[in-house]
Amino acid sequence: MQYKLLMMLIFMSGLFFQSMAQGDLLVTPTRVVFDGNKQKEELNLVNIGTDTAIYSISFLQYNMNEDGSFSTVAKDDSGHMFADPYLRVFPRKVTLAPREPQVISLQYRHKPDMAAGEYRSHMYFRAEKNTKPLGVENDTKDSTQLKIQLIPIYGISIPIIIRSGAVNVSAILSDLKLEIRQDTIPYVKLIINRTGNISIYGDLTVEYVPVQGQSFQIGIVKGMGVYTNINRRNVSIKLRKAPGTNLQNGKLIVKYISNDANKIPVVYAEGELYLNSEK
Repeated sequence: MQYKLLMMLIFMSGLFFQSMAQGDLLVTPTRVVFDGNKQKEELNLVNIGTDTAIYSISFLQYNMNEDGSFSTVAKDDSGHMFADPYLRVFPRKVTLAPREPQVISLQYRHKPDMAAGEYRSHMYFRAEKNTKPLGVENDTKDSTQLKIQLIPIYGISIPIIIRSGAVNVSAILSDLKLEIRQDTIPYVKLIINRTGNISIYGDLTVEYVPVQGQSFQIGIVKGMGVYTNINRRNVSIKLRKAPGTNLQNGKLIVKYISNDANKIPVVYAEGELYLNSEK
């Protein structure tokens, strides 16, 4: 009964935020923000594989690059504000049978000497399915032979963000450009420019406005973030080739919109790209 209820809640939560699955682990939610008076969060794990697995939980530190990729940051880097010193996690290791769920409790502990701004660490879930020594199988009949078996170890990391004190953020979209790849596939390229002392996170939508007729959406990218270690992020959005779409005229309207299910959507920034000679 408990399992069915949790699975139903996870399914329903898909209306509000995405789940993340890699390997055989499903994690919900995929991003946690502590702001205002919020001090606790619960994460739902489900083993969606066919074997029992052990998952260990730790923290990693990452920087975002301008292309959206990540690079590891040393823990002793004094130029960064890490969140994990202010977080408690329980439990730190779980064993899950196939389809078995588990709730992980995450607690934020505020300290009076915290500077204003954003603290960020990435919670890392690592699976260890087989505790036998790698490269050795018990059913090896010939003791003079060694069988090698490569077993992939999967990991998922999600950002945990703490916002302390007076915070602010704003964004501007710039350098909009239409690009045709492989002669047929349209993309719109742009740059998200971020200012302020916290990161920004939302969805990018692309609307096509023809010279005549109704406008309609031809592109969307969900969950687009710009973290505090960078001030700009390069973005490329694949456009849908819908009937009636003529990218030789009209214009494209790109909007960067907040996607917090608990708040009214806010348009962070908007940009327009006129096509061909249209002005």
